[in-house]
Amino acid sequence: MPNRAKDETKGEMKRLVNSLVQSYRDVDGLIRIDGKKHISPAVVADILGNLQSVIFAGFFGNIRLQNESIEYYVGNLIENLLYNLKKQIGRSLQYSAENEESIPVRAERIAFDFLSRLPKLREILATDIESFFDGDPAAFSKDDIILSYPGIYAIMVSRLAHELYLLGVPLIPRMMTEHAHSLTGIDIHPGATIGRHFFIDHGTGIVIGETTVIGNHVKIYQGVTLGALSTRGGQTLKNQKRHPTIEDNVTIYSGCSIFGGATVIGEGAVIGSNAFIMKSVPKNTKVSIRNPELQFMHTHGESVEFDQNEFWDYQI
Repeated sequence: MPNRAKDETKGEMKRLVNSLVQSYRDVDGLIRIDGKKHISPAVVADILGNLQSVIFAGFFGNIRLQNESIEYYVGNLIENLLYNLKKQIGRSLQYSAENEESIPVRAERIAFDFLSRLPKLREILATDIESFFDGDPAAFSKDDIILSYPGIYAIMVSRLAHELYLLGVPLIPRMMTEHAHSLTGIDIHPGATIGRHFFIDHGTGIVIGETTVIGNHVKIYQGVTLGALSTRGGQTLKNQKRHPTIEDNVTIYSGCSIFGGATVIGEGAVIGSNAFIMKSVPKNTKVSIRNPELQFMHTHGESVEFDQNEFWDYQI
């Protein structure tokens, strides 16, 4: 009896395996043969870790950085980055119309070009950290922001991924920003253009679409969506401006949704919490939702009378 049960189990297992193998043949695109030729998510995550160590030298990793060892430390990281970037970029270029023989040469050129942009990116990230420190009374130091704020990590990854996006690298930029998304809850498409002094407070639930343009000194709070009006057109909408433009010195409070490629939030505007916007807002304008009508009662059922306008007396 036990042997029969074993035989039946083996038969069921074989049928299951055969069924899955058949599905690999029938359903295209969900199986990868010869994985060595494809991009590795683990290696992309490792690249991000090394880039973070280059940008914020001495803050991350197990090495105690000394003045006399900086060149060796950075040189080792850059050598590792160049090796991995060339390989992964080369694999990503298989998704484009590249001549296969030219891929290694172009991949190396792109990797060098990208790494040469790191000093400028560090300068821009310094302005972001300054905005975080100036804008958040809870931040007791810039080290606090670098080491523990999810917003600055998401912005760093976004800026790195954006440079690869501009260099025409397929897939890897999106993998980078989705890695940051999974860690922070902040979803920034690598195609989004973001100015200096960008401040994300708390950050969870923020979505910034591909064709979004954000100016300088912009503050965004948690739960904000900068999105497209509709994506029903699918691939026919590719390369069209689908997401809003946010001009300089704009503040967007939590839960706000702003949609549309023609939507422009003018310089100096302040958008209050939970606003839903599909049209442009003039500069230096405050947008807010009317105070909700609330009912207040004691636990034993008697209503509580007070001036709700006084209750909601605040400035945005």
